[in-house]
Amino acid sequence: MKRSAALLTCTLLAFSGASAAPLQISFWHSMEGVKDLVAQYARDFNASQNQYEVSVTSVGNYREAPAKLQAAIKAGNPPTMFQAEFTYFSKLVGDGQLVNLDKYEAALPATLVNDFYPAVWKAGEVNKVRYGLPWNVSTPVLFYNAGVFRGAKLNPPKTWTELEATADKLGNGRRPLLVIADAWTFEGLVASRGGNVVLNGKPNFTSPEAVAALDQLARMVKGGNAQFRTLDDAIGAAFDFTRGQNLMVVASVANWTDFQKLPFVDLGAAPFPCEKICAVPLGGANIVLPKGSTTSEQAGAMAFWKFLMEPGRLNDWVKATAYVTPRRSVQPGLADYYAKNPYRKAAYSQLDDAVPRPTAPDYYIWQKYLEDAIQKATTGKMSAQAALQEAQAKANQ
Repeated sequence: MKRSAALLTCTLLAFSGASAAPLQISFWHSMEGVKDLVAQYARDFNASQNQYEVSVTSVGNYREAPAKLQAAIKAGNPPTMFQAEFTYFSKLVGDGQLVNLDKYEAALPATLVNDFYPAVWKAGEVNKVRYGLPWNVSTPVLFYNAGVFRGAKLNPPKTWTELEATADKLGNGRRPLLVIADAWTFEGLVASRGGNVVLNGKPNFTSPEAVAALDQLARMVKGGNAQFRTLDDAIGAAFDFTRGQNLMVVASVANWTDFQKLPFVDLGAAPFPCEKICAVPLGGANIVLPKGSTTSEQAGAMAFWKFLMEPGRLNDWVKATAYVTPRRSVQPGLADYYAKNPYRKAAYSQLDDAVPRPTAPDYYIWQKYLEDAIQKATTGKMSAQAALQEAQAKANQ
């Protein structure tokens, strides 16, 4: 009898110990530059409760991470959470690889949901179904050489027409505008003219707005007022900018931390130029849950995401990364951040004009054709019309 009681006691103790072990939640992200900060957030979350234990892994940049995720999905062991860049997010949805989060959204307080900027919250939806949750959010801004602009008594341009005229005034041996073959910022040029590069789920590269946008870039490069660079040549482009060879470039506000590491330039930032309307393409990524996790693991992932969304933590995140806050209520707490350098406020002032990126699953592939068209037109190999026609034909295959 004593032996049975002892066995029962051991069994109960073992069961108690097993039930107390926190559930493991894995999170793969692309925030290599601030991976220590992300790891600290996970440690803070783990210390705040004993139900879940989040482990974080940096899996390379946005171009490297997808291959690793697909390999993990094929092997049957994807992470619980994954940071999916917006265009890759739409592809994952189209491939049926993500957990539908509608039931989790329904359980969120309305005060939280309504606090997100509309475009930020909408960016997690495809066909009105939620698959993604916001975290790192960016907008493109116009970086410019504030010292040169002051010397020339010029203000940063507010429209693309003004930008071309400003570049003409600032020439004198320089190529004022740095043109990057980047689908994201090109989307903004088209949107500011009232157009879209994707319409009704199909490529719309040959629209009048897209042709006009690329015509302008090609015209400025040909006229000596702009210099073309590819995304792969970003480091060289950054040095040209800081040396004063180029004076304006449209890039993500998150590049602020990169520019600050480079000397010789008095950095300014202004809102993304408008044209007919003000429409700014949202950048960044969603946190998603690849299929294969249990309901309990999904609950843990949601708990960690809500932890990341706490105002104090988002405040810290914005200051460390230069990303914009996805929540309106965080803005007042950033007053000291803006006061140190008012230029930083440029990105945040345009969040109400933000629009989500195209959600067509194949746009993840199509954007490469669009970038090739930008390169061919701005280097004089093809006209803007012909280059965009070629890109559209490839996308329609």
